[in-house]
Amino acid sequence: MIGPSARLSWPVVTVVAALLVAVGVGIGYGIRQPVTAPDDGLQTAPVDHSLNATVPGHQHAAPASSEVSEADLTVTLSPDMVARAGIRTVAATSGATTLELRMPGVVQPNAYREVVVTSLVSGRVTQVSADLGARVAAQQPLATIYSPELADAQTTFIAARAEQVAHQQLQTRTQRLTAIGAATRQELEEHEAERAKLDAAVEIARARLALLGIPEDRTQRLAGPQDVVTTTAIPAPFPGVVTRRAVNVGQNIDPSMPLFTIVDLSTVWVIADLYERDFARVRVGSPATITSASYPGMTLRGRVSYIDPQVQPETRTAKLRVEVPNQSGRLRLGMYVDAQVGEGSPRKGLFVPKSAVQIVGSETVVYVAVDAQQGRFAERPVEIGTENGDRVLVVSGLQAGDAVVTDGVFFVRAERERMQGAR
Repeated sequence: MIGPSARLSWPVVTVVAALLVAVGVGIGYGIRQPVTAPDDGLQTAPVDHSLNATVPGHQHAAPASSEVSEADLTVTLSPDMVARAGIRTVAATSGATTLELRMPGVVQPNAYREVVVTSLVSGRVTQVSADLGARVAAQQPLATIYSPELADAQTTFIAARAEQVAHQQLQTRTQRLTAIGAATRQELEEHEAERAKLDAAVEIARARLALLGIPEDRTQRLAGPQDVVTTTAIPAPFPGVVTRRAVNVGQNIDPSMPLFTIVDLSTVWVIADLYERDFARVRVGSPATITSASYPGMTLRGRVSYIDPQVQPETRTAKLRVEVPNQSGRLRLGMYVDAQVGEGSPRKGLFVPKSAVQIVGSETVVYVAVDAQQGRFAERPVEIGTENGDRVLVVSGLQAGDAVVTDGVFFVRAERERMQGAR
């Protein structure tokens, strides 16, 4: 049976439940109400996002920072930011430039007029007549060689020809005997076969002398041992300068050893590096002008004779060769010179400082001042052409008078990238 105390607990339970419901409603209402910050005397001004400026009357409440427009990639900077970045602009101006390229070059020998001189015979050097750097004429003796090999070839020829002459007399006598029946036809045929062998031996000996540098007229004068020479001269193949000497008196040599290097310096090559971006501006046959700081006022003219089909991966350049006359001999091998390559006709267009041009991704851009007083700058894609000193030709993307950012351009670019990333 339930006692009186138990029956009195139901009203208590009801009261407690009502209190809990009231507390829950109050808490929920409190959560839905905004929290009011203590009044510290500061007010936030409403912002007009279309101009990125505060509403009049609240200019000092919230300074503008920067804004990017998705349509034209416009960056808006506050005056303080412009001042801190030191942003300055320069107007795009009309002008003209030539299609010439100016590049440094190095003088190298004309490889088609450079030869390594060797000896045709083995032997010992008895005399050297040309020193390093000497100018030599065509067929001028450079060195003298004592050669037992040469003497042996001459005596072999003399012996072969003497045997040929003796057998020719024997064959003539056999022909007469055959005519009167004193010799058989077989004997005559044997003599004719032997004569053919001797003729071949003489021609082989003659060819060997020619390979050793003995001219034909001298070979015809070889009648006996008294005509044999044991020395021979090494001649210069053409007029030029001795750029290498690798032989001295008393040295034993053979035909595989390089003895001298002769270079004809009447024409030389100027080798320069052509950058990949300039390939379209130069071709084989393009005129070239060579100057040197060593000889003020000297101008040598030539043409591009070769452009390397391979691009150097490290420098993204290809070797360019200009052949120029050098009759005066002023250009020395290894000299540094200046090469101006290409057409000299002027080309008109707009020019901006090189510092204004930026590479963003795959595009070349400049930053144009849309409203300098409001600090608004637009990123403008452009197509650039040749460089002329510290200026760059702009083919398209700008108009004359457009003010492009030069100083502080990296700050504008960084702000544009930051704001785009934030969006």
